[in-house]
Amino acid sequence: MPKKVLVLYYSQTGQLKNVIDSFISKLPDEDVSVHVRAIEPVESYPYPWNFYDFADEFAEAVHVDGCEVKEVEFLDNDYDLIILGYTIWFLAPSSPIVGFLKTEQAKKIFHDKPVITLIACRDMWVMAQEKMKSLLTGLNANLIDNVALTDQGKGIYSLITTPKWLLSGNKDAFWFFPPAGILQSDIENASRFGVRLNEALKNDKHMSGEPLLSNLGAVNIDGKLIAAEKIATRSANIWAKLIKLCGNKKSFGRKIIMTFYSLFLVALAFTVIPISIIIRKIVNSFQEEKLKNLAKKYEEPSGR
Repeated sequence: MPKKVLVLYYSQTGQLKNVIDSFISKLPDEDVSVHVRAIEPVESYPYPWNFYDFADEFAEAVHVDGCEVKEVEFLDNDYDLIILGYTIWFLAPSSPIVGFLKTEQAKKIFHDKPVITLIACRDMWVMAQEKMKSLLTGLNANLIDNVALTDQGKGIYSLITTPKWLLSGNKDAFWFFPPAGILQSDIENASRFGVRLNEALKNDKHMSGEPLLSNLGAVNIDGKLIAAEKIATRSANIWAKLIKLCGNKKSFGRKIIMTFYSLFLVALAFTVIPISIIIRKIVNSFQEEKLKNLAKKYEEPSGR
């Protein structure tokens, strides 16, 4: 009997959909069928965003509240493997993905199923994946692999290029900044994962609970960023609580506090962050082994 693979995703800009298309391009054949389903929020999100619509999602995304989504049609309960594609919103899984994972439909589909998460984002995704692990554990799903494709503009560059892309729809290079988004060559090379999965499914390796995509470059974490990401996540949680206290979505109170928070972030980007980068480089030079072990921990289950 052919193996059945379900691919679920929400792609706002279309980049994640391109990643998924490449990822599964060499997966299906007469022995493996692939069913691709898009998750749709009840209230669609704009692209490109305007500033306040973008900012208005911050608190709920950070707190992993999710949003209301439409029921996904034509789903079965007997998939052999689920591939869950998602992007990162404010250091957390996107609200439509979270919203779906909190539905009764998700509880039935994911229960006791092997799952591969597929992330397309800038290079700070580790804490979002930790939140995703908790969501999947709550569904009694078995996370066996993770693949993360990250933007070509690393570190501080993507702090500028990613918001510019989301707010303008333009991902082209400018000044000394590289283009936003993932390199096209990285997207095309994602087809290697489908080749490995096709072989693994035919040999029933997905039933072992062990990683299937190890040693393919599925994830590659810079241990030096983990501490910064943890600090940013703690800060975001504090601000998200404050923002919620100032009113519901689209309220005037939220607009005031989000304007203030945005100015705060800009100030950080040009003052505290450059200084902290220098300090962190000095400190990190004395703890390289610790950082390697930390990166190895968060790279599980798929390794390098």
